[in-house]
Amino acid sequence: MPTAALGTSEDLLRELASWVELETPTTDAAAVDRLMDRAAASLAGTAAALTWIPGRDGYGGHLLARLPGGNGAPILVLGHLDTVWSTGTLASMPFRIEGDRAYGPGIYDMKASSLIALHAFRCFARQGVAAHRPITLLLTSDEEIGSPTSRALIEREAAASAYALVLEPAAADGACVTARKGVGRFHMQVEGKASHAGNAFLGGASAVVELARQIVTVNELVDAERGITLNVAPIRGGTRPNVIAAEAACEIDLRVPDAESGAVLERRLLALSAQSPGCRVRVTGGMNRPPWAENAAGIALYERARAIATALGFALPKQSRGGGSDANFTATVGTPTLDGIGCPGHGAHASDEHILWRELAPRAALLARLLETLD
Repeated sequence: MPTAALGTSEDLLRELASWVELETPTTDAAAVDRLMDRAAASLAGTAAALTWIPGRDGYGGHLLARLPGGNGAPILVLGHLDTVWSTGTLASMPFRIEGDRAYGPGIYDMKASSLIALHAFRCFARQGVAAHRPITLLLTSDEEIGSPTSRALIEREAAASAYALVLEPAAADGACVTARKGVGRFHMQVEGKASHAGNAFLGGASAVVELARQIVTVNELVDAERGITLNVAPIRGGTRPNVIAAEAACEIDLRVPDAESGAVLERRLLALSAQSPGCRVRVTGGMNRPPWAENAAGIALYERARAIATALGFALPKQSRGGGSDANFTATVGTPTLDGIGCPGHGAHASDEHILWRELAPRAALLARLLETLD
C-alpha cells in the first residue's frame, strides 16, 4: 500500500460530482479556467509551487505544479480538464450513480482520472510524503482538440522528466496503454462555380459533386489491415437546391500506426487536386500527434505498474489504442511513458459515458505507489 493516506472511492466520488457538474467544453476558456482555479485552490498552503500559464487563441490556461523532493529529474503526471461536451449537456446527461457506475459528461474522458492525478499529488503535498524524485503535475485545457496551445509545454516538461504518467482513463477491463496511433487532421476546401440549377445547369461547376468525388478518393486510402484509417466528417456545401454549389468543405481525420505511414498519407492528402472541370481543391493541415510505438522503456515502466497493481489486488492488462493522447508527445521526445492508468469505464464521447467509481481509490493508490517508488 502507498504511504500517502488517500481516502476512499466515496470521498473521491463526492468531489468528482462537483467537477462533472462544472461543464468544461474546450471552446469555453472561462469555464475550463474555473475548474482549473478550483484545482489550484485545493493546493493552496501546501509545499507545491504553482505556475499558471494563461490561455491563448480562445482556449483556457494550464496549471503547472511542482513538488520538490528526492533526486534527479522529476516524474511528470499529466491530465486535461477540457471535455468534448457543450455547455448545457448536463440537462440531458446529468451526473448520476447507478450501482457501480457513475455517469455524466466528461466523467470518463477524463475528469475522474484528472482528479485522481490531482488528488495523489495533493496528498503528497499536504502530508509531506517522501518520493524518490520530484513530482510535476500538469493539467491542460485543450487536449480534446489536439493540444494546440499546450503541446510545446508538454514536450518541454516531458523532455526534462525521467518518466511520464498520463492519466487518460483505463479501458473497461482495466487495461492501460503502452502505444497509440498517430493522428492527422486536415481541412478540404472546394471551390466551384455558382449557376442557376434550372436555367443554366451546364454553366455551373458543383463544388458538392467535386467534394463527393474527393470523399470517395480519400476513403480509398483506408488500409484497415495496416491500421490506416481515414474518416470524413463533418461535411458542408451549397446554399439552395436551385443553385449549383459554389463551395463545399469537409474535415478529414487520419490515424496511422507509424511515422512513415503518416508522412506518406500527409503528402497524398495535401496533393489532392480537382477531378471536375471548373473546380479547385485545397487541402490544409497535417499530422498533429506523432505515433507512439511500444518500446522497451515503456514496457519496463508498465511492468513496474503491473507489479504494484497485483500487490494492490487488481490486474493491469495493457493495450494499444487507435485514439491519440498527450502521451504521443511525451513518448516521442524519448521519455518513458505509461498511459491509461486512470479510472476504468466506458463510453468516451458517447451518451452512456461512465466510470466504475469503486475503482477511484485503487487507481489513486496505483499512481501514488508509482510516485513513491520510481527511481
